[in-house]
Amino acid sequence: MSPDEYCQQKAVQSGSSFYYSFLFLPSERRRAITALYAFCREVDDTVDECTDVSIARNKLAWWRREIQAMLDGAPTHPVTKALQPHLATYALEGKHLQAIIDGMEMDLDQTRYLDYAGLKRYCWHVASVVGILSASIFGVTRSETLQYAEKLGLAFQLTNIIRDVGEDARKGRIYLPVSELQQFNVTAADILNARHSENFEKLMRFQATRAKTLYEEAFALLPAEDRRAQRPGLIMASIYRALLDEIERDNFHVLEQKTSLTPIRKLWLAWKTYVRG
Repeated sequence: MSPDEYCQQKAVQSGSSFYYSFLFLPSERRRAITALYAFCREVDDTVDECTDVSIARNKLAWWRREIQAMLDGAPTHPVTKALQPHLATYALEGKHLQAIIDGMEMDLDQTRYLDYAGLKRYCWHVASVVGILSASIFGVTRSETLQYAEKLGLAFQLTNIIRDVGEDARKGRIYLPVSELQQFNVTAADILNARHSENFEKLMRFQATRAKTLYEEAFALLPAEDRRAQRPGLIMASIYRALLDEIERDNFHVLEQKTSLTPIRKLWLAWKTYVRG
């Protein structure tokens, strides 16, 4: 299996909505974004699938060294071998790849965030940086496009947090800020024990409104000159916003179930967004 095939398999197996946004890209850009996505999956799985924190830290340390080896022209892993040829072409910086690992390490260090500012810092590392790297691969001519991508990444991550409240709670993690739990009279025990309530719905509606606002703010930043190039991000946004609408229609029953869109609906949303330009 070639490095590119390894990354392609990683992307397909994940079942992620991101895969649908790659389908309409030219082949070289598609290979680059698939390699970047595979890298994100590898380091994310290091944390999510490893029950021993010390082993997870060692694996992330290995990935840090592997990034440097890739920058030095000597990658050893299929993912870094696939990504390395695209670094110069799309101005992908090692500091941003290292920043993603910083975010993964945050998951090893804390399971709660006191306020939105702290959560936003975490989201920058695990999502906004990915947005910046992805936008660079899609094609950027204006600096505002990177600002758009950074904010869109934050909106995506907040949508993920809303969708995954129950799943994260079963891992002992609560990403909803403590200050906002208090604001809506929802306790950590309510989340951990999957106690759905009217207060919980109000808390989640507050989170959803914030995410929707971020989507609109991101779109407002995207220059017309780069809109066509950035269609993959817009495809992702259409899928994620549809997901958010589904969760809201279901009154945020996310503690005991995980809402998802069917593959055919994702493909339809992707095609509709692509055609719209």
